[in-house]
Amino acid sequence: MNAPLVDMTPAGVQSRVTLFGRRLFVTLLNLATLGALLAWLASILGTSGWSWIDVAIFVCFAVAAPWSVLGVWNSLIGVWLLHRGGNVLESVAPFAAAGDLPTPVTTRTAVLMTLRNEDPGRAFARIAAVKASLDATGEGAAFSYFVLSDTSEADVGTAEEAAFAAWRAREGASGERLHYRRRTSNEGFKAGNLREFCTRWGAGYELMLPLDADSLMSGATILRMVRIAQAWPKIGILQSLVVGAPSRSAFARIFQFGMRHGMRPYTMGSAWWTGDCGPFWGHNALVRIAPFVEHCDLPVLPGGPPLGGQIMSHDQVEAVLMRRAGYEARVLPQEVESWEENPPTLLEFTRRDLRWCQGNMQYFRLLALPGLQPMSRFQLVWAISMFIGIPAWTAIIALSALKPLDGEDMGLFPAASALGLYGAFMLMYLAPKLAGFLDIALTRGAVARYGGAAWFALGALVEIAFSLLLASAVTLRTSLFMIGLAFGRAVVWNGQARDAHALSWDTAARGLWPQTLFGLVLLGVAFALAPSLALWSLPLTLGYLVAIPFAVVTADPALGERLARSGLCAIPEEFETPQIFAALAANSVPSTQSRLPEVA
Repeated sequence: MNAPLVDMTPAGVQSRVTLFGRRLFVTLLNLATLGALLAWLASILGTSGWSWIDVAIFVCFAVAAPWSVLGVWNSLIGVWLLHRGGNVLESVAPFAAAGDLPTPVTTRTAVLMTLRNEDPGRAFARIAAVKASLDATGEGAAFSYFVLSDTSEADVGTAEEAAFAAWRAREGASGERLHYRRRTSNEGFKAGNLREFCTRWGAGYELMLPLDADSLMSGATILRMVRIAQAWPKIGILQSLVVGAPSRSAFARIFQFGMRHGMRPYTMGSAWWTGDCGPFWGHNALVRIAPFVEHCDLPVLPGGPPLGGQIMSHDQVEAVLMRRAGYEARVLPQEVESWEENPPTLLEFTRRDLRWCQGNMQYFRLLALPGLQPMSRFQLVWAISMFIGIPAWTAIIALSALKPLDGEDMGLFPAASALGLYGAFMLMYLAPKLAGFLDIALTRGAVARYGGAAWFALGALVEIAFSLLLASAVTLRTSLFMIGLAFGRAVVWNGQARDAHALSWDTAARGLWPQTLFGLVLLGVAFALAPSLALWSLPLTLGYLVAIPFAVVTADPALGERLARSGLCAIPEEFETPQIFAALAANSVPSTQSRLPEVA
């Protein structure tokens, strides 16, 4: 017997009682794990009494550890779900089955691409490829296309207009469903761009599919998501699982190799308990326009930038507002031909991270919004903790080097227990990646899609070493930026360099000298006070010293070409090219992105 509707989520997809039980279970797992780690750390630090350094390390660990702990359990739950047998989607995303039915498409959908000072040729090639893929399904007439420009540079705007005119001319009669609009201001950032579309054209459509300039989705995937949205009118946001596209950049290639595997179990595990309060990543997602217009208008925060004014990271706020309005925000937790491109260099990667950091810190002012679901309020807290934990980890590394100065008898220090906790932390940090690699290893035929067992294992080792070096450079830069936020420092929302390109040593040094200096001081102090501690810390601290050469080498287009030719850190799309990528390659034009700045 089905549960009464009052006991179901708004769309009638899942039992509230079931979701509550899952959330309680995950909460207890995390609290128990965090409590055990804190007790373990306290037993180490308190051996000879508590110094101020001990207290500071303990507090920083308490701030930083929850993010890693939840990452461990999301990933482990995800692996369990994926390999326990049975229909995993029936348990995690029961709405997904509607997408496999040959239901006629009666819903009008607007496919939107938002631009701001992006390379017009590559952006229009992508949205044209999406349209061609949708037309090939036979349901293309149900979709219209809008390029929504916030470009502020006159030459880029002129190029956009020319690219749009050429696209529309090529499309013939169906060109009537293509639209281009350029705003004269960037008010409200991307969220303001989308809202302006909604107020101007939204009444003519039920759904919108926002795409970024680097987004790509197959027509079959979009059609499946539209059928799900048709079947479940109370799903207000349906987010696809976005994976990295093939890249000629060594940096992006290695980064997305680990991200590709880690995201699958992590997203499946988190979707199992977050349920109707799922994520919205701002692109490659279906959004129901009417409730979005009525309920998801972002508040303007009191004060000025960086933490006041208009909200920069709009997506998660819109998800919690959609859920507050009685509509579900759901993620489809499986790979479904939905791609994005990752930043091609370390400096571009950190530029993007700093924009997210500033936007997420604004969420502090939204925690008291009335009427939010408890799970939605937790999602905002979690988005904040993603960045709050970064300076806490950085402080732990620095304080650990100073530990021998606190006057305690180091002969009594429980070194074996400390090394055990250190090893546990390293496993926690790597858990999503390791879970992803395990998932591929356990999935029949999956390793072959990555070039075979030997190549897959070598790629995993390369990516783990890469991620440890990357973490040092990124965490210090983010930590310094968060200090700057307190003094009014802000980032500018602008275009991104998305194609592989070289970094000069001078550019890398200007952007990363603080990491090198920090590493020299940190390891110098550690070697002077406790050489063995310095050696054990190298997995976490070596990245500071080599940040500049790491950035230059991983940006080298020649290295990217060698990796691509060898198949190292390859993804399945490189061995079996999807049709949409073949069409994109045939229609691509040379990039003009070298003019974009390298340093935020």
